[in-house]
Amino acid sequence: MRKNLLVRSIAAVSGVAMIAALGACGNNEPASGTSSSGSSSSAAEKISGEFQGAGASSQQSAVEAWIASYQEQNPDAKISYNPSGSGAGVSTFLTGATAWAGSDASLSDDEVSQSKSVCASGTAFDVPVYISPIAIVFNLKGISGKDKHLNLDGETIAKIFDGKITKWNDDAIKQQNPKVNLPDTAITVVHRSDKSGTTKNFLSYVKDVAPDAWSYDLGENWPNEVGQGAKGTDGVINTVSQADGTIGYADASKAGDLGTVAVKVGEKYVPYSAEAAAKVVDASPLDDSAKGDNRVVVKLDHTTKTDGAYPVVLVSYDVVCPAYKDANTAKFVKSWLTYVVSKDGQQVAADNAGSAPMSDTLRAKITKSIDAIKTK
Repeated sequence: MRKNLLVRSIAAVSGVAMIAALGACGNNEPASGTSSSGSSSSAAEKISGEFQGAGASSQQSAVEAWIASYQEQNPDAKISYNPSGSGAGVSTFLTGATAWAGSDASLSDDEVSQSKSVCASGTAFDVPVYISPIAIVFNLKGISGKDKHLNLDGETIAKIFDGKITKWNDDAIKQQNPKVNLPDTAITVVHRSDKSGTTKNFLSYVKDVAPDAWSYDLGENWPNEVGQGAKGTDGVINTVSQADGTIGYADASKAGDLGTVAVKVGEKYVPYSAEAAAKVVDASPLDDSAKGDNRVVVKLDHTTKTDGAYPVVLVSYDVVCPAYKDANTAKFVKSWLTYVVSKDGQQVAADNAGSAPMSDTLRAKITKSIDAIKTK
């Protein structure tokens, strides 16, 4: 099964290069030659045509698996996804060149307003599709490795990423790891160089738990001159992997053999896991102040003291229109989202990307928004 998924995923991703040529299509219409067959978005209906998405690189492993699985039931649907980053993906969607965008950050008020020009009616909305811990990864000779952790609280994490703690044997790190022989090695911070929802989620945690140690405004761009930048999730992981003393942050599905940080919650240190991330999401309220209709935006409670919760969490969204100028695109988007948030779709992501399947309660709220997409 996994081998088949991989083969199909590679085929699906090969279509990414097509996106650059789609700008001329505009209006969220699919590429020319797209079939208009299929009259509903029900599971029994077979979807056909060419459809493109772009955005969050954190979702890449999950999206590749979703595409492969979805195409097993809809072999005439040709789907590609460009993991260009959350900011780039939303920008591309707002030109009308893609059917949907993946984003690790919810839409801004300006982005909601801009979407009026590409949606047939109403404004774009975002719904959670992918829940995953953000791993704080490090590479430290003799210490890092798969399933190896260093304990850090939020204030220490903030000071490391702001360049206020510069050595691995700093007292703040030693006191939380008394049994670890920490070296006098310089810390090199690695952060995203591109506009990134993962950055915004990570810094939202830092700002909430250590406001006195992190004074920067929250956004999708890295706010200081500390360390070095790398493009995309893979770029951060590759850069951290190549040098001793490095530390960065990335979707946990890509952590691989790097060491990871167990984050202090209450009086305990909690390593990342899908289950620990899900606890935070389920305990967090929705943001009722989000502008626009049909939006489901999770307001993460980073300061939770829930036992076993891991608060450095990424909730990644799909951004779509409630109505499209091309009926076949609308049918695909409704069918695609229905599959992605289904129990089967969420399990496929969990199996292939290590994500946390969403709860039935959250799924029910998202389903109401999906049902609002007009297909006629």
